[in-house]
Amino acid sequence: MSTQPIYQAILRVVQRRLPVQEGLQVLDVGAGRGELLQHLANLYPITASACDFHIERFALADVPIQKVDLNQERLPYPDGSFHLVTCSEVIEHLENFRALMRDVHRVLQPGGLFVLTTPNILNVKSRLRFFASGFYNLFGPLPVRNDRLYSTGGHISPITYFHIGHAMLDVGFTDIQPEIDRLQTYSLVGLVVTFPFIALGWLSFLHQERRLYKTLTDANQPLVRHHNGLALLAGRTVVVSGCKAPAV
Repeated sequence: MSTQPIYQAILRVVQRRLPVQEGLQVLDVGAGRGELLQHLANLYPITASACDFHIERFALADVPIQKVDLNQERLPYPDGSFHLVTCSEVIEHLENFRALMRDVHRVLQPGGLFVLTTPNILNVKSRLRFFASGFYNLFGPLPVRNDRLYSTGGHISPITYFHIGHAMLDVGFTDIQPEIDRLQTYSLVGLVVTFPFIALGWLSFLHQERRLYKTLTDANQPLVRHHNGLALLAGRTVVVSGCKAPAV
């Protein structure tokens, strides 16, 4: 579930990247109770739409909401319908987040903005947990053949910033930018202790990928560079945004 710090981080991105304009069409995917849309309506003159699987929780009577199973269905909207699409704390619940990326790109207008959030599995707390247990933070052992797997607590897909950015670029988004909701104290303290090991490992990784495996390219290096920046090493939630290319 999203929190107020996550909503505020999304709002900061939207305010920075999306010009104020009349008739702004906004879609919130996985809208929950509608809190993010309410925040956006307080800042922009918007026409809001929402979709979620659990529509019974939605509290905004004046906003149309569609029930959709994102593991089985496409977004129920025509191509090029929205100036802004938000998707907060959703993709970690999906079997195929890349399919959603393609569909969001489809329903955005040219020049439109997409903003998503997901737990940051690259922070030091999560890296240490994975080192010790093989499980990322917020992604523990799952029940088997049980509907709870797909509930609001069912985090089934841990996804790094690189793979989010890669998927967005792959479907046609441009200018991919990472943010965080806030710094995490545990990760900051852990970073002080682990930084020498992380730095040495990072240099070794870059050397191998560049010289031996030749996986680093001009296109993917901007994504790779963020993986050991302070934001992703110590941030709690990652906020990723990208734009659909304007019409030629």
